[in-house]
Formats: sequence, structure tokens, C-alpha cells
Amino acid sequence: MALDAKRELEELILTVIRENGSDLHLSAGRVPYIRAVGELVPLVKKEPLTQEEMLEFASLMLTDDRKAKLFKEYEVDFSYSYGNKARFRGNAFFQRGILSIALRLIPEYVRNIEELNLPPILETFARKKQGFFLVVGPIGQGKSTTLAALIQLINQERTEHILTIEDPVEYLFHPVKSIIDQREIHTDTMDFHTGLYSMFRQDVDVVMIGEMRDHETMSVAVTAAETGHLVFSTLHTNDATQTIDRIIDTFPPEQQNQICAQLAESLLGVFSQRLIPRISGGQIPAYELLINTNAVSNLIREKRSHEIPRVIETGAEFGMIDFNRSLAELVHNGEITQENAILYSTNSKSLERLL
Repeated sequence: MALDAKRELEELILTVIRENGSDLHLSAGRVPYIRAVGELVPLVKKEPLTQEEMLEFASLMLTDDRKAKLFKEYEVDFSYSYGNKARFRGNAFFQRGILSIALRLIPEYVRNIEELNLPPILETFARKKQGFFLVVGPIGQGKSTTLAALIQLINQERTEHILTIEDPVEYLFHPVKSIIDQREIHTDTMDFHTGLYSMFRQDVDVVMIGEMRDHETMSVAVTAAETGHLVFSTLHTNDATQTIDRIIDTFPPEQQNQICAQLAESLLGVFSQRLIPRISGGQIPAYELLINTNAVSNLIREKRSHEIPRVIETGAEFGMIDFNRSLAELVHNGEITQENAILYSTNSKSLERLL
């Protein structure tokens, strides 16, 4: 292994840490880029990377089996630790025959709900004994970080057997009161639903599924929630309504009535979040929270999810949080600009009435 490639990779990783970056983008034919406070920044003092350097970076970061998968399937997810200084979630892929690598920095310290500027009511879901709770939003909006805060709260407060099934493993948890087993797809288990099926024979109390990608995983997750487990997971959806529709639509038509009934009973809530540029620097979350009340349960069972936004808007007494009200509060508190609130809102006309 060329010493220069190792030294260069170390320097790039330290740059991400020093600049409070979240991502590092490497590709042959261009200079490295980092993402800081949501913006991509080219490292213009660096030389464009070569394909040879990229192949050496891949050899440094990938195990032999992951490297074989990359060259067979042209893309691979992986995790990479830089000593005890940093841990990354990565994806290596080819574009126009050129090797590229995207790395997301996973902070070593698991921040709590308050430190993340999230609503305290989220802690109540970590204190439930069973049910299904989803954290949703586009990629890069802090879903994994929110889930990690909830898992860490359980770890600090209760003696439970916690299982995480991830692709790849992101935050590393250290047992405080709980037993924590973390399984990585392709390394410790074949896929999400296989790992979940095994859970029923492992005396698990709490399970965190990194992502629900197919109806088999969703089906087992809902069944686990029905049978006395506390289940957390994520989906790449924009809001609570879209999340419920996505889950139901993933199933064949003949199974949809059954999943509606199961979801109506087992769902605890859906939390949707976006990271908005903060006036003082950095980012701050705006969010929506759907809580599964009797009214919501009936809407899910009767396939009337289009009525859920109205229930959230009028459900503050139950602890629900409307996304536009969350944005408006951030504007009134001087945290974000009115322009950004309108930009991120999914219903700007309704937001303007609150501003």
C-alpha cells in the first residue's frame, strides 16, 4: 500500500473533523469535496484525485469481501473507522467507469434529545414497552442520529436486550444498563428480514432496524411490535401521511387490509424531521409528530390517510406537532429566516398565515 495514499486519506479525514463537516466526497478526476453546514465545499488546494489513488483508498477502507462485492456489483455500502478518532458510513460506486466514494461522518458521542434540539415528548416513545415508532425524512436529515438518541436513552434507563440491524452499523453503543447487540447486513446477517426473524429466538426487548426496504422487513417489524417488542426504524419519506401510504402500498393488494389493521394497532407514532440552516450557524431541526390516537388508528384502518394532516394540525392537545407550526416557532424564536421557513415548508400558504 502506498504510504502517500494512507497519509492523504488521513489528512482528508482530519479536514472533515476540523471543519465540522458531515460528508467527504472522493472521485477520480476531481478534487475532494466536503459538506459542511449543508453546503458542498471543494478542497481547492488539493490536486484532483487519480483512479489509482481511489483504488488505494478503497483498499484501505474495504474488507476483502466488500471489495469483491464492489467490483462484482459496482457499488457497496461499508463502515470505516479511523482509529478512535472517527467513524464513517460509506458507499463506494462507479460512475462512467470511474471509482467514487462518499463518506458520512458518524459522531462517536451519541447526543441526547435536548442536545439535538428535538421535542422532549420523543422520550416518551423510548419509555414504551412495545409498539412501532418511525423516524422519517429525506437522506441526510438526521434520522439515524435521532434513533441513536432514543436507543441510548433506553440503554441509560432500563435493563433491556437491545438489538440493532443496520447496513452498515453506524453509531457504536456501549452497554450502560442494557445488553446491546449490533448486527451488520452482509457481515453478521444476510439481510434485514432474516436478521429480524432470528430476533424472535434471541430474547430481544427492543429492536432498531436501520431502514425498512421491503414488505418482508415491514411485515416482520409490525409483527414484532404486536408481539411485545419495542421497534424503531426509518423510512425515506417526507411526512407521516406518505409514510403510512408507503408501508401499505409496499404490500400486494390482497394483504393491504391486514397490514392496515396491524399498523392501526401497533403504530406508536411517526416523527418527520428536516435540518434547516440556522441564523447563528449550523443547522436546527424542524419537525412533524403524528401520535397514534384512536382517531388516527381508525383513519389507518379505514384507509383514510389523506385526513391525517388535519388531525396533526388540530392534535396539539395529544402532543402532536404540525410541521408548519414548528417552522413558524423557529422563525419567531430567531433561529431561522422566514425565507428558509417558506422554502422548506410543504404548504407555504398555510405557513404564511402563521408567520
